[in-house]
Amino acid sequence: MRNIIKFAGVMPLIALAACGGASYSYQNEASDTVRKTTVNNASKATTSAHEVKVKTETFKDNGTIPNNPYFSVLIYPGAFKGRTNQLVKTFEKNNWGNNWVDGVFTYHHFHSTSHEVLGVISGHATLRLGGENGKDFKVSAGDVVVLPAGTGHKRLSSSSDFSIAGGYPNGQDYDTQTKETQTLKANISRVGKPKQDPVYGNQGPLLHIWKDR
Repeated sequence: MRNIIKFAGVMPLIALAACGGASYSYQNEASDTVRKTTVNNASKATTSAHEVKVKTETFKDNGTIPNNPYFSVLIYPGAFKGRTNQLVKTFEKNNWGNNWVDGVFTYHHFHSTSHEVLGVISGHATLRLGGENGKDFKVSAGDVVVLPAGTGHKRLSSSSDFSIAGGYPNGQDYDTQTKETQTLKANISRVGKPKQDPVYGNQGPLLHIWKDR
């Protein structure tokens, strides 16, 4: 099942949602509580916050692409719309380093030693996630995708100006694999939950959606 969770800013206010999930409203006000707070610049901060929906997708092992049995793919549509020049800086600030700016391979591949965040800097593309029988997603400038270790991905098509930035928790080194093995699946099982969300840092949705193992 695909879940859709709404966000706007960086401070979570938690409420129950359908199907046993959770709905989070994110605001820019700094606070150490999950209750609504009133601050002098609350009105200004809230109206300037850019609301996005965080979508989750889960893919099964298909015998060639392992995907991830523990964590779901997270998609942040428009999280950096109009400010894509802040993508890499934000990833770095939230400790998703070893950054690069390039494209996406046109063949199915996955990383067994690290999770990966991808943020679209310019243009648009269609990516297939989950392997050959996975699902196609259209991404454009400002969108962010978090791929848990083992998740298959490839580029099906893109505009001529397509550019994307990548990053990894703690600046982790990563491998590039095209066919699963028991060793690679064991690697994936050892990649745990990051300490920070690449977009929202210490208060991000990843920390609520991905459960500790």
